[in-house]
Amino acid sequence: MSSVKPKKTILSHGGDWDFELLKRYDAEIGIIAKEYGLDTYPNQIEVIASEQMLDAYASVGLPISYSHWSYGKEFIQNEEAYRRGQRGLAYELVINSDPCIAYLMEDNSMPMQALVIAHACYGHNSFFKGNYLFKQWTSADAIVDYMVFARKYIFDCEQRYGDARVEETIDACHALMDHGVDRFHRPSPLSAEDELHRQHEREEHAYKQYDDIWRTLPQKAVDKSGAQKKKRTFPPEPQENLLYFIEKYSPSLEPWQREIVRIVRKLAQYFYPQGLTKVMNEGWATFWHYTLLNTLYDRGMVDDGFMFEILQSHTNVVMQPSFDHPAYSGINPYALGFAMMRDIRRICEEPDEEDRAWFPDIVDKDWSEVLDFAMRNYKDESFIGQYLSPKLIREFHLFAIADKHSEDHLRVEAIHNEAGYREVRRLLSKQYNRDVLIPDIQILRYEHMGDRSLVLRYNQLRERPLTDDATEVLKHLSRLWGFTVTMEIFEEGRGVVDKVEVSPG
Repeated sequence: MSSVKPKKTILSHGGDWDFELLKRYDAEIGIIAKEYGLDTYPNQIEVIASEQMLDAYASVGLPISYSHWSYGKEFIQNEEAYRRGQRGLAYELVINSDPCIAYLMEDNSMPMQALVIAHACYGHNSFFKGNYLFKQWTSADAIVDYMVFARKYIFDCEQRYGDARVEETIDACHALMDHGVDRFHRPSPLSAEDELHRQHEREEHAYKQYDDIWRTLPQKAVDKSGAQKKKRTFPPEPQENLLYFIEKYSPSLEPWQREIVRIVRKLAQYFYPQGLTKVMNEGWATFWHYTLLNTLYDRGMVDDGFMFEILQSHTNVVMQPSFDHPAYSGINPYALGFAMMRDIRRICEEPDEEDRAWFPDIVDKDWSEVLDFAMRNYKDESFIGQYLSPKLIREFHLFAIADKHSEDHLRVEAIHNEAGYREVRRLLSKQYNRDVLIPDIQILRYEHMGDRSLVLRYNQLRERPLTDDATEVLKHLSRLWGFTVTMEIFEEGRGVVDKVEVSPG
């Protein structure tokens, strides 16, 4: 990209906006984004009211999702907090789809609308299109049509089978969403047309099952040799995708319930990459709204008042509260992600001796190429493990404290020295490992030739017990399964240390 650009006319003054002005800002920001090499899906920008934004919040970021009581509860809680001034609204909401749909709130000023366009339409959008997790595990071109299909299907089920039964099934599926994803086997692409075809096939199969003429077909001769077939363990290997196993093998679910399980499972898979890339995704989008709008300012296309409002909002977004601040809730993903993106650019452009020792592969390289490579090929865990620098560890005042249950005191385990930096980076990276965040629960055995009970195993991590909610989640699983469900608590070196058993009812 050329470093010298001709000055252009200022696009607007003040906070007022109209749709024609939005188009002009989108066009100019898009030109700059293309110069930086950002590759995006086509953008579809929608302007919505604050109540619509609250509704979008409630439906987990998919305004076209099916209805459920939990969304209504979330809407009421957010609305009350918003009206009392206890909580602000996001300036935007963006959907990983093709075209990429970005929702702008009509109450935003023109500078905020420009920030949203840069952040969502070119930051998040390029991340959705480029990152390997989104490319492998989601179907951006089909999610909107699929959710339209899902919404209609569940509405039809409510009309046919009653709200209560449908709600109970969705409740149980939602409780198991974290355990309804494939991590190693790439799922089949989403397609509303294929789902409708499958639905018709199932209905035809069900019709044949109950057609009397099919009952007159000759049966296979029964093997009366007395040979006892060897009882096989099923499944042959432990299964981690609980919703998939329930959908395929539950002895009690009706066909329409299996389809609801499948819908929720597909939704869980859609959100799977977002949970693994929160720091990177938000950091990337924040870095690019900051870079694109500063470039817009450098070219004389926006005035000082515009940039003052942008920088005030940006500063609030990337603020990292201290541990004793009332707003502290852990590490702010916007703060860490943005700081790491900026730091990678600094290392490429202005490395010091410490940077040369720690990052010899990227010093003096083209920063945009290095950032693009990181965006495409990493997730939060590996990104932090690879690129978190000693400089940022010092700026964020990070160090490690060992809190072991076998000891009656805390111990400072890593400080700001060579070994300490590496340990802090390792430990922080590990905190973004999904295996640490989500309990490792797998289906161990289905007694398909016996009482149809299901046996699960929780592989306990560092003697970490499950919360009190575990039994309630198992009850939901038992309702979907229709028979007794037992979960073994397995501890490395000790074997099964406890069991939890629930029955439907």
